[in-house]
Amino acid sequence: MLSLVSFIIVLSILVIVHEFGHFIVAKKMGVRVEKFSIGFGPEIAGVTKGGTRYCISIMPLGGYVKLAGETGAEGVKGEKWEYLSRTVGERVRIILAGPLLNYILAFLIFSFVFIVGNPTLTAKVGKVMPGYPAESAGLKAGDNIININGKDVIYWEDITNIVHASKNQEIKLLVNRDGGQINIMVMPKYQEISTIFGSKKSVSIIGIAPSDEVVYVKYGFIKSIYMGADKLWTLTYITCRALWASITGAIPIKESMTGPIGIFYITGQAAKLGLVYLLQLMGILSASLAIFNLLPVPVLDGGHILFLAIEKIRKKPVSLKMQENVTQVGMGLLIVLMLFVFYNDFNRFGIFEKIAQIFER
Repeated sequence: MLSLVSFIIVLSILVIVHEFGHFIVAKKMGVRVEKFSIGFGPEIAGVTKGGTRYCISIMPLGGYVKLAGETGAEGVKGEKWEYLSRTVGERVRIILAGPLLNYILAFLIFSFVFIVGNPTLTAKVGKVMPGYPAESAGLKAGDNIININGKDVIYWEDITNIVHASKNQEIKLLVNRDGGQINIMVMPKYQEISTIFGSKKSVSIIGIAPSDEVVYVKYGFIKSIYMGADKLWTLTYITCRALWASITGAIPIKESMTGPIGIFYITGQAAKLGLVYLLQLMGILSASLAIFNLLPVPVLDGGHILFLAIEKIRKKPVSLKMQENVTQVGMGLLIVLMLFVFYNDFNRFGIFEKIAQIFER
């Protein structure tokens, strides 16, 4: 139940924010908004106000804003309140507003988390890997590393940064153990690891893993704004590189994508850990939604912008027939991709096995 409630809340907020971006910019420009729907398909409930129908539809996976004169099939009259009667630049601004608002939401969430307390792993050792240098040196689970090579460490990230950068050099650890302090000398070993982008790199490791102990690190307002922006930039870079790696085959698609089923499980786990974790996840999903929507694929916002870019270059719009054909192809590809993602999520989370167990009973 917690997974379901958190999933609905998170997805609804992301959709409302995205569609509100299209909605508010269109309204500001004087373009008539005929419908604002959360979800697709038949309407469950709704109200009409100011010429706009606000409603909730039966399929909750998304939403849309219906603008007057949005397609040539409607018989555009050239009125200023019709979408297709506006300039290319104005239409691009309406389309971009959706992803932009998701991006702004992600920035605000990340900044807020840094203000109230960002969950961060401590420098406490949770596990010592058998056969690795840390075990040979005498490091134990429960040890709290407080200094490496004369540098104070507080968080697990401090440890990984120093250890990974130590190339064939023995490192000196100052460790808190059972109320006392001891020095431990460890000679790291070089090991090749796979990065999240599918490439290989060699780093120094000693064979330890963090405990599940976290502290909530708070920052001042200005620092939090800066760190929120930095985290959003880093996430954007990682997401774009991962997308490219998926396209080029460096990362298998099944390892780089998850769908509604995966998000359902992940939001449930985040909700169990606490509100801050759920907010962090919402920020990541909001930024990812913005980036994904800007891909130049018909049906997505990026596809509409691509058509408008072609219209700007050609000085005339792409024919309605061509747009329909390309959109149908794009829709078909997205449906195939979604089916693959659903199948992958069912396998990943063992849903097929659970269904089989139900039928066996």
